[in-house]
Amino acid sequence: MWRGVVAITLLGLPAVHVPSAGPSTDPPPDPAPGPSAAAAAITVREHVHHQAIDGFGISQAFRRNELVRALPEAQQREILDLWFDRGKGAGLSILRLGIGSSPAGSPYDHMVSIQPEDPGGPDAPPRYVWDGDDNSQVWVAKAAKEYGVRRFFADAWSAPGYMKDNGDDKNGGSLKPEWRAAYARYLAQYTRFYAREGIRITDLGFTNEPDWTATYASMRFTPAEAAEFAKVLGPIAKGVDVVCCDSFGWNEAKAYTAAIEADPQARRWVKTHTGHTYASPVDGPLPTARRTWMSEWNPNGSTWDERWDDGGGSDGMTIASAVHDALTLGNVSGYVYWLGASRGATRALLQIDETARTYHVSKRLWALAAYSRFIRPGAVRVDASAADPALKVSAFRNADGSRVVEVLNTGTAPVTWSDVRGRATAYLTDETNDLTPSPVRNRTVTLAPRALTTVVVDG
Repeated sequence: MWRGVVAITLLGLPAVHVPSAGPSTDPPPDPAPGPSAAAAAITVREHVHHQAIDGFGISQAFRRNELVRALPEAQQREILDLWFDRGKGAGLSILRLGIGSSPAGSPYDHMVSIQPEDPGGPDAPPRYVWDGDDNSQVWVAKAAKEYGVRRFFADAWSAPGYMKDNGDDKNGGSLKPEWRAAYARYLAQYTRFYAREGIRITDLGFTNEPDWTATYASMRFTPAEAAEFAKVLGPIAKGVDVVCCDSFGWNEAKAYTAAIEADPQARRWVKTHTGHTYASPVDGPLPTARRTWMSEWNPNGSTWDERWDDGGGSDGMTIASAVHDALTLGNVSGYVYWLGASRGATRALLQIDETARTYHVSKRLWALAAYSRFIRPGAVRVDASAADPALKVSAFRNADGSRVVEVLNTGTAPVTWSDVRGRATAYLTDETNDLTPSPVRNRTVTLAPRALTTVVVDG
């Protein structure tokens, strides 16, 4: 028997340290097979609160919904269930929409603008065009609302080319100063068009990766320029929370957040600070007391990957670890994945097979679902830790009083968590399980190796 200190941890209470009977003179027996015991105990401190949670979501920008709508209706419904249903799928609660900037008649992968032609200058009467479809995004927004989604984040990758100094909505370029107010009105009008369709845009972003010049829709802002434009947009887009700035990397986002926080007027309008994690991962919080979101990321790769744990960097374990880090290192309130579905060698959650008119599901979906289905908007993250460094643990209390503990076992051996208090269910996600439920008996959960275990305790 192992001698020393045994950690017995109760959910919601600190670990209780019970001294053993003292040193033994007997030789230690051979180790018994099976899970390790008390050393892997988890401590949850419910009285220590961290960030509030806004939710988890996806984007289907750049006309990816057209791929879904080309499928038979039964498969469309299955995909919507996988995204938004809390019993069958991920129960996602944020939908990120792309505000188009491309000319009319543009092909797939180019989002068409609501004002595709120059109306005659920044002070001319606008000539907006609304088709009620918006690159198939209205369809998915209405469906998401039926499932209970209430957070709709509309984000612009670029202004139309005629508003920019390079004359193109692609390849970077900057917003012309004389077009600032007109661009702000343009963004506000987009939210009004959605209101006409019964969708309330709650969050509005005016830039995507302002520090990156892309061959697709893109537009540059320095941190100072972004702060200045926030002061233009805020008063024009009243009733909608302004979001900024979706930088290309999390460390890079800190400069944009700092510039806004340093300007009292910009700080007044920007309610949520956002960053992506392509150039750099989440390694700490952004320098603000406002809500923060990891608003776009998927892993690199050149093949479609459905596996949970293949070491390739685009599997389910990779996504689970990234979500954990964003929540616990970055203190993010929202996590938005890129994309919900796409085609080819995509790192989206689902792959659309246009030829066979069907779809495939990656374990990435279930990695995200393990968090999004159970950690609901309005939850708060509470403090949690594990004695075993192989365990990545986070804990949450929902508004209804239910508690959620997420444990990603990155090791190769099972571990045991004892003394889970309350009526609890453990949901296992690994190579062969997709949130497979099992009741917690005798207050004990076995945390399978290379797996994500979600423990839900009723309120």
